[in-house]
This record gives sequence, C-alpha cells and structure tokens, in this order.
Amino acid sequence: MLNFPKNKKIILFDGVCNLCNSAVQYIIKHDTKDIFRFVALQSELGISICKHLGVSFSKMDSIILYNPGVSYYYKSSAAIEIAKNFGGLWKLISIFRIIPIFMSDYIYDYIAKNRYNWYGKKESCMIPSAEIKAKFL
Repeated sequence: MLNFPKNKKIILFDGVCNLCNSAVQYIIKHDTKDIFRFVALQSELGISICKHLGVSFSKMDSIILYNPGVSYYYKSSAAIEIAKNFGGLWKLISIFRIIPIFMSDYIYDYIAKNRYNWYGKKESCMIPSAEIKAKFL
C-alpha cells in the first residue's frame, strides 16, 4: 500500500456530496493539530484503500476513518472518532458510544440515504484550493 504520511489519519469521503464536502471543510478548519488527510472515495486511491481494508463497496456511501496500520471506522463510529480528535468539548462526543451502534448507524444511514436530495450533489469531486491542497492525498 502507498506510503502514507506518518502520524496522519485518513478520511475517505464522498467527493461529490455537498454535505460531505461541507463536513471536510469543517474538519479542515478545526484540525488545529494537523491530524487528518483526505481522499475521495471515488478516486483511484480511495478505491484502492477500500480494497486494501476489505471494505465492501456497499459501505462506500459512508465516511471512513483510516488510521494506517492500526484501525479503521465507518459510519457513525468514524464521525465520533473524528470529532474526538478536535479536543475541547468535542471529546464529550464519546458519550454517544452508549447508544448501540445499530441505532446510531441507522440514523447515519437515514441521513446518508437522503443527503443528495437534501444537500445536493456535484458533477465531480471537489478540487482543493492551493492553501489546503496538502491535506488531500
């Protein structure tokens, strides 16, 4: 597999989803510790990472957090793990772990299923600006 930047966690996201792109922009803005790198699920690298992890293509409508050589998370678990890295009050999001995963993933799936209708969709993946380009693999 590709030599990923050391000590970085990789967020795989739907590159054509407006909600997902907004979430990526939010994460970039609040990633003060420079923890995350980003890859569109539809990209060659995104598909390659999913194959490497053994992630089913049926799960590719989800956000995936990949900590190379350690672990990966998807759906609501990925969202919680990402938010925990922001520090401050965001660490309290771990309290949502008391909700059974099937319930939190049900809510996640409902939003994921409707995201294009509610937030729209781009024709192609976002092209990062020069100042954030280094955050994308």
